[in-house]
Amino acid sequence: MSTSFPDALAAPVADDLVGRYRRFLSKGRASLGEMFGGDVEVAAEGPWIHTAAGRRILNCGGYGVFLMGARHPRVVAEVTRQLNTNPVATRLLLEPAVVDAAEALVEIVPSGLRKVHFAGAGTEAVEAAIKLARAQGKHHLISMELGYHGKTMGALSLTAKDVFQQPFRPLLPQVSHVPYGDAAALERELSRHPGEACVIVEPVQGEAGVIVPPEGYLRDVARLCRQYQALFVLDEIQTGLGRLGTWWGADREGVLPDVLLVGKGLAGGVVPVSAMVATPEAFRPFDKDPFIHTSTFSGNPLAMAAARGAIAAIKEDSLVERAAELGELLLTELERIARKRLGGRLREVRGAGLLIGLEFTVPGLAGELLLELIGAGVLANHSLNSSTVMRLTPPAVLTGTDVQFLLDAFERAAHAVVS
Repeated sequence: MSTSFPDALAAPVADDLVGRYRRFLSKGRASLGEMFGGDVEVAAEGPWIHTAAGRRILNCGGYGVFLMGARHPRVVAEVTRQLNTNPVATRLLLEPAVVDAAEALVEIVPSGLRKVHFAGAGTEAVEAAIKLARAQGKHHLISMELGYHGKTMGALSLTAKDVFQQPFRPLLPQVSHVPYGDAAALERELSRHPGEACVIVEPVQGEAGVIVPPEGYLRDVARLCRQYQALFVLDEIQTGLGRLGTWWGADREGVLPDVLLVGKGLAGGVVPVSAMVATPEAFRPFDKDPFIHTSTFSGNPLAMAAARGAIAAIKEDSLVERAAELGELLLTELERIARKRLGGRLREVRGAGLLIGLEFTVPGLAGELLLELIGAGVLANHSLNSSTVMRLTPPAVLTGTDVQFLLDAFERAAHAVVS
């Protein structure tokens, strides 16, 4: 993709923008921007961000949104067509874009999930799942320690991190957290709430620092949910749509949840959208009354166009397979470089597909490396629930040249933090 950007975008706007952030948005967010160099992103194409200072930065961050890079032509074409016809619907008349997107999504989720509720952000999809559980009498919520499910009040009750929860307590009642990857602990908790629990779990914990559970864990979760008549919700907001090198984390162990949560990559890097996809049995409370859980912009045609375009792009460009190939290469090469440059400062490089975490033994090293990487031209992410882990969520559209750029930048950054 070749794009010319207006000359005005290259103007030195950073100082003015930081001041306006402080005045109109958040002082903390302004300070964070300054910490990361004060540069200003003004445009993006594929895996590259363009800044006001004229830099090109390889986007290996974005919290998992950019599996297909920015402004993928297939997604942009779908959104542009919809923008020029009917971008926001009345919500009373029937409208084709939402059912087209639902049908496209049902075709790629695990077989048996056939009912869709669309939302805007991932946390809204989590809220929908909580309400669906409540409507079935599943009043006790069980999530995993260090799990991340969003920050609206219901989702925050599941996000087991004191620093996020403390300012907003009391949260939802009847919520418990058990260790991730520990099926025995989950069974003990479920045995206390037979027939009245809802379990929500990630196939790989992203914000916890890319924690991959033991083999068979998801199968154990599914079995225990059946045994104790609990609703099984699989949060694939970050892991789904090819990020792990499979369409879904569920595919890694062949499990069928009652409810699957989708987001991030579904936006196609263009228009925010998320979804809750359920079996007909689990969805029954929402099937009965069209007004029981609604949102003005749920299923809006513009977002539905983005979702259709994203699904099409993943299929047409074989991005699931590409994510698996790139992930294997990057895991191997990043570990090789990190072991050489960081030695005992590196605890582990781990991940699946293009969700990669590097854990360090030295406090603060993850943040230092993050800053050095930005200076070297690569954007990565910290992990909200683990200060010792830096995450990489690269797009699956990286070329061989892009990959080499990433590895060279990582080697320079790793060398710089120990020099």
